[in-house]
Amino acid sequence: MNKHINGAVRLSAAIAALLLTWQASAAEQPKELNLGILGGQNATQQIGDNQCVKQFLDKELKVDTKLRNSSDYSGVIQGLLGGKVDVVLSMSPSSYASVYINNPKAVDIVGIAVDDKDQSRGYHSVVIVKADSPYKTLDDLKGKAFGFADPDSTSGYLIPNHAFKQKFGGDADNKYNNFFSSVTFSGGHEQDILGVLNGQFAGAVTWTSMVGDYNSGYSVGAFNRLIRMDHPDLMKQIRIIWQSPLIPNGPILVSNSLPADFKAKVVTAIKKLDKDDHQCFIKAMGGKQHIGDTTLAEYQTIIDMKRELTKGDR
Repeated sequence: MNKHINGAVRLSAAIAALLLTWQASAAEQPKELNLGILGGQNATQQIGDNQCVKQFLDKELKVDTKLRNSSDYSGVIQGLLGGKVDVVLSMSPSSYASVYINNPKAVDIVGIAVDDKDQSRGYHSVVIVKADSPYKTLDDLKGKAFGFADPDSTSGYLIPNHAFKQKFGGDADNKYNNFFSSVTFSGGHEQDILGVLNGQFAGAVTWTSMVGDYNSGYSVGAFNRLIRMDHPDLMKQIRIIWQSPLIPNGPILVSNSLPADFKAKVVTAIKKLDKDDHQCFIKAMGGKQHIGDTTLAEYQTIIDMKRELTKGDR
């Protein structure tokens, strides 16, 4: 009799333990997932391009994926640091550096965007002018108005700022020893291009792969996006007069504030999206790219450069 009672007690205890485990697991499964996207000039298009990502993640993870649109990089950075953004598919390396410098344990790198066709892992910062302008080199922009994109952009500020400091001296605050008549942050890459087209800036920076067909805006970058929006003849209207060395593509990030088991599922789902619905992944990334393996080491130079920039900053 006692044997049966003890057996029943043990069974009840085992069932109770299983229930507790299930309840704890259920409690750790968030009902929402926050996908951070950078809208800027083309917020409506960016939100539209990420709808298929939302649908895929909703189904795969049984969550309600919220598209957290930010008008600038700072919003995405603060979202990751504050636990308000869980995933970012397309992050600026400089913005990632800001997150890492502030809290090295805030996020994990899922991977790096790699070009489908040529397997390239990077892009370039470029300075553009109007095609019908007389400017052929950076030196020709002396005394002219210049546009940067965003203080947390890699190609839109960090890299060209470093190059200009070496070439002209000074910094953005003193217009590089007054080489430029004005230095303005337009707020984004598309805004920089439009600023050149409408005469606000004689020259401005933006980003591009410099790979593929010139007239279609290269394989990936701000030209490509603007052409798709409403500027089909853009490449006939501008000219590139400077390009940076290769910059590593931005990392795909996941927040460490997510419960560990659920975070692992999110990482698996992102990689599955890339493989099972690659057209959706391409749409969200803004170019024909897939996820490649990477580590912190690939971004160390950017982190060091960002740390140096913010040391005496602002």
